[in-house]
Amino acid sequence: MVETIGNPLSWGAKALSGLGHAAHDVAEGMSSDARVSPRVHALHLDDIRKALKLGLADLGRSRSDVMMLVMIYPLIGLALTLVAFNSALIPLVFPMAAGFALLGPLAAVALYEMSCQYEAGEDVTWVSALVSLRSRVFGPIMVLGLYLLGFYAIWMVVALEIYGAIMGPELPKTLTGLLREVLTTPAGWTLIWVGCGVGFVFAAVVLVTTIVSFPMLVDHPFGLPVAVATSIRVAVKNPLVTAAWGFVVAACLVIGSVPFFIGLVIALPVLGHATWHLYRMAVSYD
Repeated sequence: MVETIGNPLSWGAKALSGLGHAAHDVAEGMSSDARVSPRVHALHLDDIRKALKLGLADLGRSRSDVMMLVMIYPLIGLALTLVAFNSALIPLVFPMAAGFALLGPLAAVALYEMSCQYEAGEDVTWVSALVSLRSRVFGPIMVLGLYLLGFYAIWMVVALEIYGAIMGPELPKTLTGLLREVLTTPAGWTLIWVGCGVGFVFAAVVLVTTIVSFPMLVDHPFGLPVAVATSIRVAVKNPLVTAAWGFVVAACLVIGSVPFFIGLVIALPVLGHATWHLYRMAVSYD
């Protein structure tokens, strides 16, 4: 029998029913299973090298698919920079680039799924990875992503306030003028130290709460509270490795952002896949 759209009332009822099921799946994904008790393991600095090596191997398996997936992020970086210039907010150019690291865990969600499918021996494409992120997974990931976006927005506001408090209300008209003021004046060096210090706090909070939470949500639908709590436990149990991993991520993103964010096409997939493998080393389940 050929299925038709039916009358508007029946079609609307079906649509509402579908939305209700989707909302129910998302709500379930936000809750946690009290029976789940992930086991957190001690990590060593050499595990970072191993994770990066495995991440590079995953990148080599499907270079074209990964490139298509992450190509958008250099474009986003360029767009943000152009917005800063066009809006006469040149002091935000560098905070925007530095704050890009805050969004890294969200940017790599599909890469985690690709690494997961590689482990299962499946044929992997970026399309199949995105399709595999079901509604039960999508809800917690969306909320965690909004948390990162909110953190990024707050960082922008704080960075602008820091600039105004130290350098004064007048904004430089060119990037060259900004560099001259920041690098050749005592106030500029104060801005660098204060900005880096505050930025470190923002980055540390994001690192501790997301070091394994995103890949954990992709791996198992245990719920957002369990994922974030496990991420914090991993960071507390492995402070040196967590700090070293944060430094590696920051260094790769800085190098990848110069020039014009093009290097992110390589840096993001390697870091994304490596994060998955670091998660596998750090967390297991009874």
